[in-house]
Amino acid sequence: MTLALLLAATAAQLPSSPSLGVAEGRCRANESGPAILVDVAGLKDRQGLLKLEAYPSNDQDFLADDNVLIMAGKVFRRVAGPVPARGNVQLCIRVPAPGAYSLSLLHDRDSNRRFGLSVDGAGFPNNPRLGLSRPRAAATRVVAGQGITRIRIVMNYRRGMFSFGPLER
Repeated sequence: MTLALLLAATAAQLPSSPSLGVAEGRCRANESGPAILVDVAGLKDRQGLLKLEAYPSNDQDFLADDNVLIMAGKVFRRVAGPVPARGNVQLCIRVPAPGAYSLSLLHDRDSNRRFGLSVDGAGFPNNPRLGLSRPRAAATRVVAGQGITRIRIVMNYRRGMFSFGPLER
């Protein structure tokens, strides 16, 4: 059995859940160590959920199935919660060590825990130009330091038939 098949079979034994990676990703007051603090800009509205995820920064693992990553002992962290009704929007995600990570941010406007291209929004560090396909890991890379690394992510939403970008340019 190849490693990929073994990982897939093992991942099938771990039930998928929105809570995977949450305990490891949660920032706690007065906790030292590396974390990434994200200032969220360009939200379409204040409804639904936000979900921030951290992945290994390579194309094979970026946006890969969370079960497979966890079972393979690879980095996967998640922070999720409702969009705040008002004020600045920030999310903090803890990472295991200083180094390079790729992040994705989802605005799940209808709270169904799935990405709907016509409804939901997405954002990535470095705000790469998006088409209708996912960006490369290198375009979404953040290098976390020893403490808190602060970044800004601009949300993107579907704009027309084949366009996906920020609401304001």
